[in-house]
Amino acid sequence: MSEPHEPIPQEMIDAITKTFVISHADDPDDRLARALVYNAGRLAWRMREAGLTTEYKTSVSDVVTAADRAAEGFVAGALRALRPDDGLLGEEGAASPSASGRVWVIDPVDGTYNFTTGSDYWCSALALVDGDPDEVADDRGGRLLLGAVHRPAMGYTWFGGPDHPTTRDDRRLTVPDVAAGETCLGGYLRPADMTVPAVRDPWVACVEQFATWRMLGAASVDLGDVADGHTGCWLQASVKSWDWLPGKALVEGAGGVCRRVTAAGRQWSVAGAPTAVDAVVDTLTRHS
Repeated sequence: MSEPHEPIPQEMIDAITKTFVISHADDPDDRLARALVYNAGRLAWRMREAGLTTEYKTSVSDVVTAADRAAEGFVAGALRALRPDDGLLGEEGAASPSASGRVWVIDPVDGTYNFTTGSDYWCSALALVDGDPDEVADDRGGRLLLGAVHRPAMGYTWFGGPDHPTTRDDRRLTVPDVAAGETCLGGYLRPADMTVPAVRDPWVACVEQFATWRMLGAASVDLGDVADGHTGCWLQASVKSWDWLPGKALVEGAGGVCRRVTAAGRQWSVAGAPTAVDAVVDTLTRHS
């Protein structure tokens, strides 16, 4: 990576946001969502190329940069101007109450550790829900409306939802139904959890059913690949709403299924081909 420079001044972020608002004042939600993640991703990309300082939250792998904050500030600022009655929930702290009942859930840079190391496996993501995001994530209430994910290094954008057939750059996607043994499992398990038998054992029991598995560290990219049919199933414990809802929308809009189940004292999120998801949920349930 380049040597760190001073972060982009707030006045410049404000100017970028103002220009975006003028250009997208009449956009419907679907077009607006795609434009927001595209521009947030490009902003973060440009900031990384200019050089960034990494800050640590709870560990070496739990990080944040000025690009995360700037991209979230841009998205939040644009939505406050263009959708003033809607609420906001952002990973980096953006929050606004909802007068409409709708909430935009923002993950400005998903896969920040990858982002800071120069990897291309990261994205900008958001979801729109009607209701409380945590209840929507758990299927306890409300409704998931749409999700959008832009992967800057590849230049493409996924978009979809339960009522929006999922696309990648306008190409319709369908999740093929495959058995676990015929496909790949994606997801992530924290290194510390591998030393806890009650958590590790159900995870291993799930993994060993699959032909192969991958851990790449950006949930929304992972779930976009599930919607694309590149990965048959995805499994992760203790997933935050901003890491789950954008990709959940993509998978469901492509005909896949998304489930949450509690096992070993953890909440597990599972998404993908119906047959493979059923096998994972059954395995986790036996360990609950």
